Amino acid sequence: MTETPNLPPAKLSPADIAQLRPETRLVQGGILRSPFGETAEALYLTQGYVYESAEQAEARFKGEDPGFIYTRYSNPTAAMFETRLALLEGAEVARGTASGMAAVTASLLCQLRSGDHVVAARALFGSCRYVIEELLPRFGIATTLVDGTDLAAWKAAVRPETRVLFLESPTNPTLELVDIAAVAEISKAAGACLIVDNVFATPMLQSPLALGADVVVYSATKHIDGQGRCLAGVVLCSEKFLNDHLQTFLRQTGPSISPFNAWVMLKGLETLPLRVERSQASAALLADRMAELPGITRVIYPYRADHKQYELAIRQMRGGGTLVTFEVEGGKAGAFRFLNGLKLARISNNLGDAKSLVTHPATTTHQRFSPEARAEMGIFDGMVRLSVGLEHVDDLTDDITRALKAV
Repeated sequence: MTETPNLPPAKLSPADIAQLRPETRLVQGGILRSPFGETAEALYLTQGYVYESAEQAEARFKGEDPGFIYTRYSNPTAAMFETRLALLEGAEVARGTASGMAAVTASLLCQLRSGDHVVAARALFGSCRYVIEELLPRFGIATTLVDGTDLAAWKAAVRPETRVLFLESPTNPTLELVDIAAVAEISKAAGACLIVDNVFATPMLQSPLALGADVVVYSATKHIDGQGRCLAGVVLCSEKFLNDHLQTFLRQTGPSISPFNAWVMLKGLETLPLRVERSQASAALLADRMAELPGITRVIYPYRADHKQYELAIRQMRGGGTLVTFEVEGGKAGAFRFLNGLKLARISNNLGDAKSLVTHPATTTHQRFSPEARAEMGIFDGMVRLSVGLEHVDDLTDDITRALKAV
């Protein structure tokens, strides 16, 4: 095999790509082509890298020579994924991690120390609540949980030692919204860092950085992969946050994304707009149809006019999202009969997949909380969370209608 010559410079510069529309950025952004000129991005499945000289190795480690050192620090495939998502999000930089929870934990711990204080919205994914309520206090970091919809509560909770405000919107699983722009103002006034978990909205439907957030985190396992294959997470932030806090933490503690998983996520980004658009259209239609079905007592969807924060959803999001939460008659027993009666939508605690997935939050994602704590978060025994996939919406409607007969 004869090695091909070096390719000419790319026709589109990073500045050119940044001016393109999101769908184009997700296909063209961040590409690093080898001398072979491949069309699909290369998978650099390697642990380490070699240097032309001892002097170059020294310069790499001192940060004087650009290049890769060790895949725990960075990797060409991971760099393509990070660059592409940063272009979409409008972030200065991004860093991939091994999972969404690795991204959440790294974004917090990289900047906190004993004596600091964190304010977080009460309605969070169960693992995020664990990090806030149980993990951080072990290291002398105080935390306060507030009603995320109550701006006065956010203001009242801030202390001189408050360093971070943390929230997710829409929330898991109740699809409650937090006014990101308003909380960002509170955070900036306090000199704190606002971290937003944007998993449910996806970068296609909500832009927390544009609303004033400092850091955005994702479980790329969800919509970004979108096909139930690999785990990954990502932190998006400023160059300053990366240099002051995040890069050293990631380098020394090692929650690295694998090159293979980064490659899967990179390819997933190419179809993200199409998948989210299709799933969201089906979710919106299903929400309206389910509201009319016997056996369902309540439907929660941000872009329905009966959502208690509908106006905020219209102002803050570019669509209602791919998830619908609803309550069925009969509490836990009724919910279980409904779930077991489904044939097309399958029971799984994942979301953002091409396949429609349902879960019972009270006994899965939020099962470790007491009934009182779940009620405080708005999670009740008859609640079901539906992640709408790419199936035909009429088939999903038929499946739900049939399963409700068991309730």
